[in-house]
Amino acid sequence: MESIIIVVFILGYLAITLEHNLKLDKLIPALAMMAICWAIVALGVDSFSNWFDSSEHALVENFKTLAHDAKMHLAEETLLHHLGKTAEILVFLLGAMTIVEIIDYFNGFSTIKGYVKTNSRRKILWIFSVLAFVLSAIIDNLTATIVLISILQKIVKSREDRIWFAGLIIIAANAGGAFSPIGDVTTTMLWIGGKVSTQKLFVYLFIPSLLCMVVPSLIASFLPAFKGNIDIGEEDNQDQKGKYSSTMLYLGLGAIVFVPVFKTLTHLPPYVGMMLSLAIVATFAEIFSRRKFSLTDFTTKDESAEFAAHYHSPVHHSLSKIEMPSILFFLGILMAVAALESLGILFGFADWLQTATPKIGTELPGAAVSDLVVMSLGVGSAVIDNVPLVAASLGMFSPQVAPTDSPLWHFIAFSAGTGGSMLIIGSAAGVVAMGMEKIDFFWYLKKISWLALVGFLVGSFSFILLRMII
Repeated sequence: MESIIIVVFILGYLAITLEHNLKLDKLIPALAMMAICWAIVALGVDSFSNWFDSSEHALVENFKTLAHDAKMHLAEETLLHHLGKTAEILVFLLGAMTIVEIIDYFNGFSTIKGYVKTNSRRKILWIFSVLAFVLSAIIDNLTATIVLISILQKIVKSREDRIWFAGLIIIAANAGGAFSPIGDVTTTMLWIGGKVSTQKLFVYLFIPSLLCMVVPSLIASFLPAFKGNIDIGEEDNQDQKGKYSSTMLYLGLGAIVFVPVFKTLTHLPPYVGMMLSLAIVATFAEIFSRRKFSLTDFTTKDESAEFAAHYHSPVHHSLSKIEMPSILFFLGILMAVAALESLGILFGFADWLQTATPKIGTELPGAAVSDLVVMSLGVGSAVIDNVPLVAASLGMFSPQVAPTDSPLWHFIAFSAGTGGSMLIIGSAAGVVAMGMEKIDFFWYLKKISWLALVGFLVGSFSFILLRMII
């Protein structure tokens, strides 16, 4: 039965990777894979010889001798445990996405457009690279890419020019998201999963991430595409700053940055702090929109008036724009990986890696794979979605092998976060840029991929050197 589950997982994986060829949204195979894997687990629970207890982080002793009802009860408890851990990530992402949409409702990001006061291609490149690096660490790399390309479309009118800038934005956004616990969904997974802490993430990954952004941008600044000046587009009326644009931008970004501080002070899961931040931002959004509080007011008799009030509420408007397909995709892939973890399959794979792969560089406490394998994970994330790769790594290593803040987890965060830049389909930032600017896969492969590879290698080697010092 284990073999059947592995086959289902591989087929689902391939369907996710080939979503553009199959013309099938990746959430569909992810959800199907999750349901089928757990259905096989339930139907064949008596045939399994091992069961991993996630709450105890150990294999269940004498699992094979347990009665059928006891095995099913254990399977249901494990499923509920993984659903709870997955829900923590999804609720966190929902809160962050809603805050960003509220900022956009007030044209808060128009404030950023005001920073661009030059027509030099090279200066514009550096402005957007730095903004992508900083913003992605605060509002995540996917959202930062959407925001900056939207601004870029209003500044640079020629698509042939824009796609060059978009390519460097992808590299910078993925680099910036790697060192922040809220900058990339894979780093968020490691953070919420208790594998890395905010402080150590910054210590280990800020310099490698910075170099991963700076080196490609520096090289690109000498390319013909970024020489000379460019025509700056006129500002549209609907994109002009409003009365509360700057206030909502700084309030929203500050609320998101507050989440790691809240977790450090209270030791509560990050989604609790994100819900508090969302409540604060939503309160000011309702006040600034000059509407009365109507989120829980259902006493009015005029249903049309109530509908109008809800429709024009900035909070309801922002919630309606949330990218639910991405949320469902994360649900499917994380729960499918949980099925493999529950049967101990991932730990068997980790043991194979540990014995079959030679160590490279300095031997570190808690390291279970070589630097080459972790870097291969980064290269793999360019071909295969980095979410399932990191989700799989979460279940491969026990706390005894790789404790919290082991350099292994930080290197995985960097590799998975920045390696996806090497192909335009390798990261969420790349996929959304591809859709917004209709960037051709092979154009990106020819023009941008080598820059991303250089940044990835420089960042990886700087991490190895920094790790030796620390």
